[in-house]
Amino acid sequence: MPNYSKLHDLISHRVTIEYDTGARITGYLASCQPSSGPVEFAVLSEAKLIDSKGRVLREAGELVVCPNVLTSISLDEGPRGRDLR
Repeated sequence: MPNYSKLHDLISHRVTIEYDTGARITGYLASCQPSSGPVEFAVLSEAKLIDSKGRVLREAGELVVCPNVLTSISLDEGPRGRDLR
């Protein structure tokens, strides 16, 4: 398991969060939640969402992301019992 608490040391720095698909998000790390310990959410300013081919798909003044490893995706509404793992 990565040590997400080290993200606190990167506040005010430009960071890149990369995903297994090759997509990535870049921006300035504005804050982390919670404010101490392992980070569960990060606020990026001047964020850019970049696809696997390097194209900027969207820019946002502020973006909240979860920088943690994704473990599953499941349907929250609609038919029950569906899991997208």
